[in-house]
Amino acid sequence: MLDKVRGQWALGVDIGGTFTDIALFDRATGRVHAGKVLTDYADLAEGVLRGLRALLPESGVPAADVALTVHGTTLATNALIERRGTKTALLVTKGFRDVLEMARESRYDIYDVALKVPPPLVPRRHVFEIPERIDAAGSVVEKLDQAALQPIVARLQEEGISSLAICFINAFRNPTHERQAAAAIRRLHPDLNLSLSTEVMPAIKEYERASTTAANAYVRPIVLAYLRLLQEQLQRFGIANPPLIMSSDGGVVGCETACLYPVRLVESGPAGGALASAHLSRSCGAPDVIAFDMGGTTAKICVIDGGEPERSSEFEVARVYRFVKGSGLPLKAPVLQMIEIGAGGGSIAGLSAIGLLQVGPQSAGSEPGPACYGRGGTAPTVTDADLCLGYLDPDYFLGGRMKLDKVAAQGAVGRLAAQLGLPPERTAWGIHEVVTDAMARAAKVHCLERGKDPRDYTLVAYGGAGPVHAYRVAEALGIERVIYPIRAGIMSAFGFLVAPAAFEMMRTLALPLAQLDLAELNRQLDEMAEEGTRQLASAGIPADDCAVERQFALRFVGQSYSLDVPCPAGPVQSQTLGALAQDFLARYRERYHLAKAALPIELDQLRVVVRGPAPQVILPELKREGDTRRALRATRPIYLPERAGYEECPVFDRYKLGADAELRGPAIVEEHESTVVLGLGAQGRIDAHGNLIVSLPGAGSAP
Repeated sequence: MLDKVRGQWALGVDIGGTFTDIALFDRATGRVHAGKVLTDYADLAEGVLRGLRALLPESGVPAADVALTVHGTTLATNALIERRGTKTALLVTKGFRDVLEMARESRYDIYDVALKVPPPLVPRRHVFEIPERIDAAGSVVEKLDQAALQPIVARLQEEGISSLAICFINAFRNPTHERQAAAAIRRLHPDLNLSLSTEVMPAIKEYERASTTAANAYVRPIVLAYLRLLQEQLQRFGIANPPLIMSSDGGVVGCETACLYPVRLVESGPAGGALASAHLSRSCGAPDVIAFDMGGTTAKICVIDGGEPERSSEFEVARVYRFVKGSGLPLKAPVLQMIEIGAGGGSIAGLSAIGLLQVGPQSAGSEPGPACYGRGGTAPTVTDADLCLGYLDPDYFLGGRMKLDKVAAQGAVGRLAAQLGLPPERTAWGIHEVVTDAMARAAKVHCLERGKDPRDYTLVAYGGAGPVHAYRVAEALGIERVIYPIRAGIMSAFGFLVAPAAFEMMRTLALPLAQLDLAELNRQLDEMAEEGTRQLASAGIPADDCAVERQFALRFVGQSYSLDVPCPAGPVQSQTLGALAQDFLARYRERYHLAKAALPIELDQLRVVVRGPAPQVILPELKREGDTRRALRATRPIYLPERAGYEECPVFDRYKLGADAELRGPAIVEEHESTVVLGLGAQGRIDAHGNLIVSLPGAGSAP
């Protein structure tokens, strides 16, 4: 079990768009050591090792004492976005060669006559057809023509294709033909990487299933090579145990499982932050929170109700317009439900087509980075603006390990100010205000689409830039309380260490409840539980320590969208289905405010999650010390929009604030990986574990 791994130290590693974050956690005392280095795009594994070479000696921890490593990576995401995957082919049922080209035949912008869509990961010339057919009920209509596979495999070898996706029509009902084809191909070409739709995601919706399987095949060889390299380098560094990998749905899996299903790693980094926020919300007695993560490239928002983040089974990557839904490649895989916007510290500010101030979605990333990084960047970014506003200390960025060039930041913002015809300080505040407003509007829409009012939630702010902007985001949303966790800048990496091992499976039935074969239904549920238990074995979780959670995705017959309803343990019987139907009606009324009980209900999909025990996380308690004078580092002028200018305000050392210490805004609270900015009238208090809990004046009234 993750919580029984022998050894004192656990390591969380999160590779982000600008920084690679490392959390070193002492499981005996709860101490956390943090590391943050610029992401090395040329060699991600070397970037991780560079961070470890700095952090472990600084912490006095030998590499051999690290018993557990949990890793989240953007490798699969970047490969899909940048089209750096392997040369891939797709094998389909005869007559379905254009499944990727035709897609949904829907338009995300019905008025755009020159609509841009992402090209398929597999070009049409590499899509091969084979005679076979299974009908919608799962019966074999036409047997698989195995003799037709030989010339296809020969063609794959001639073309130098190293990865093949197999996606047959209605295979989610009956996987026999896909398995037969895979076995025959392995005999003909043992070195070919294979991804079967019935293994990757056996769900209805032909295009989404094909797109997901193609994506899995496209990134699998590079993820496999990367994880092998990382494991070898960690072992040479002295960390013996192989790393575990964070998946997009917030579960931890072994490297073997991650290599089989790399498409499940696309959102692995952000999942860690959402899990850490959920853990924090439960410990702080605030079960309903909005997790707000702002890093160097993007901002992400996740709604957490009852201490659990919202989940989904579909998302998009590689969008033509990054933040326009429908313009990307759909992936059908379990994921924590988040919204992402192009608002990070590296977001570039400039003029829109009509001459107005615009921030993002383009980002300077880590190469060249904001102008103040001194790495060749010249465009003004959010970080440059925050530095000009006094919110950041140029000599204390990353605890002083990285110096910021304030003159370069002022020059970049000044050039934009000249274009706008505004004073530099108003331009800097405009950048800050525009990006804050964009994040608040995105959060508001995300909540309203789910029937939620953001004013009913507490905001949890983390990421390197999140605490700088969270106060104004909460103000715009009418939120009354903000939690600034200690070590907010590495919270996603820390979140990896509170996540249990877990693996989710899905199968489609699409049958009315009255027509279900209970014996077959229970057989499938047992089979899925056994498969999940096998997958968790690669993460070191014995079967006796696994818990099985089951959900039925129910809907009214004829609908396209379903609601998840938990299914109790034990064999499903007629009474069970009746209770599930009543639960569905209650949830439907809660979401849509009207449900007609007379309408027939159908079971769309089965979802089974096999989960290991949650790691036991002990956090140290601070000494109670209400006096803030010893934590006062200095004062410096910061820009206050209420004063339309700069005003001197106190700057506090986060690490010297004891439990029960009280703060009043305006104030700055600095730690190595992030900075908290409190506005006028804010009331803050440090809790027993070092989290800063802030109440806003007059909140709760924003629309």
